[in-house]
Amino acid sequence: MSSVEATDTSGRPGRPGSSDGPARARDDGSRLPSLTGLRFVAAFLVFCFHISISGLPAPSSTQHAFARAAGAGAVGVSFFFVLSGFVLTWSARPGDTARAFWRRRAAKIYPNYVVAFVLSVAGLYATGHTVGFLVGAANLGLVQAWWPDPGVYFGANSVSWSLACEAFFYALFPVLLPVVRRIRPQRLWASAAVCVAAVFAVPVVAVLLPAGRHYWFVYIFPPVRLLEFVLGILMALVVKSGRWPRIPVWSVAVLLVGAYAVTPYFPPDAETSAVTVIPFALLICAVAVADAEGRRSVWRSRWAVWLGEISFAFYLIHQSVIVDLMRGLDAQGSAPAKAWALIAASLALSVALAGLMHRFVEVPMMRRLTSRARRDAQRARPGEGGGGGLGGGAAEGGA
Repeated sequence: MSSVEATDTSGRPGRPGSSDGPARARDDGSRLPSLTGLRFVAAFLVFCFHISISGLPAPSSTQHAFARAAGAGAVGVSFFFVLSGFVLTWSARPGDTARAFWRRRAAKIYPNYVVAFVLSVAGLYATGHTVGFLVGAANLGLVQAWWPDPGVYFGANSVSWSLACEAFFYALFPVLLPVVRRIRPQRLWASAAVCVAAVFAVPVVAVLLPAGRHYWFVYIFPPVRLLEFVLGILMALVVKSGRWPRIPVWSVAVLLVGAYAVTPYFPPDAETSAVTVIPFALLICAVAVADAEGRRSVWRSRWAVWLGEISFAFYLIHQSVIVDLMRGLDAQGSAPAKAWALIAASLALSVALAGLMHRFVEVPMMRRLTSRARRDAQRARPGEGGGGGLGGGAAEGGA
């Protein structure tokens, strides 16, 4: 996502919440199809951002306008991190075990991740580039984000650093969720505010580091991005506790568009998440409540949900497609007509490859690898095993 990751939020809506008070979501892991649809929007923002920095279009007024519009697209990763914590908490079920949870996460994430890694490395070799042992091992081990070296965290498949963050989140989730659940319901909003304040403080703390470490610390470093994941956990508990104040989806969407528009005018260290983290958290809650109450939404349409389902694979593969096409066709600095044709081709090819990866890698591998996890979960009893009461259910899609 993001990781952009791939939390499965699709499916049927939950029962309607009470109409005469704060929204109170079902506590049974109900599905959130509109959030699935929105996942592709976040992934598409990242795609546009990578196009804007690729150098594919030659400098022109049109290219400049596109770069301005897409320059904040990297915030899509922040959406995925908040969404990940929200959905895993939303779908948490008593009696689940840490081992079963981790197996489901691995089944959802790793097969597609390895396929995308192989395709990326093959594309690099085909265009005369190589991948060192350290870079390859760090990528396959999902630890590349811990190296403050862009040659490592952006090595091989450059977007995969966010999956190293997600792996860190997943490792901690069986411990984090029981701890956060101990917060009294009346203190959840205050706790979320503290978490947001910590996100705002990150660019300030980064000033204390050497200049060459700022970007890595603010944007890449897993413990820093954990703040957004924890915010997602807190916001899910806010909704579940009935303390969501029914903020309309449209008003949050307007707030988010405004925050996105002004993001490029903030210092670089604040662009990655600080400006948009509040609108993202509010939007996820508002859309989740709308889904739980069965309200109509364009993001619940068949095509929107399908695009959301392939968004994880799309995120993993799109940068390699852009780079390989540009290098293979020697298209850097292309004239506008050619550049836009290649952008359309990159988008179409990325969607097609993502659809194939979802259909022939992600879905069958999840079925095969999670069957044992489901048997383990069915045998488990509340309070037994490692880390009872953690994410599962509808979140078997990833985060």
